[in-house]
Amino acid sequence: MRKVGIKVLKQKLSEYLRLASAGETILITDRGRAVAELIAPTRARADRIPHPLLADAVRRGLMTSASLPPGPPPASPGVAPLDEILHGVDRDRADR
Repeated sequence: MRKVGIKVLKQKLSEYLRLASAGETILITDRGRAVAELIAPTRARADRIPHPLLADAVRRGLMTSASLPPGPPPASPGVAPLDEILHGVDRDRADR
């Protein structure tokens, strides 16, 4: 595990990202105090949740990932045209 301060990390970010993507863990420090770890995402997580903010929310337990597999959304029933809906309302009111 490598340790790097924020200032050096900002100057050499590309280098540390390459190291992390190769599997190395980078411990990020601020004034000698550990504040974060830079690691490559697990393959399963990266494939399931492509957006980093959503992945973070799932990791923190704020939300759960969808139970449906990736792909197009399921077909939803169609909505009737307005004139059919209004005709049905008129028919229901006529029964009263």
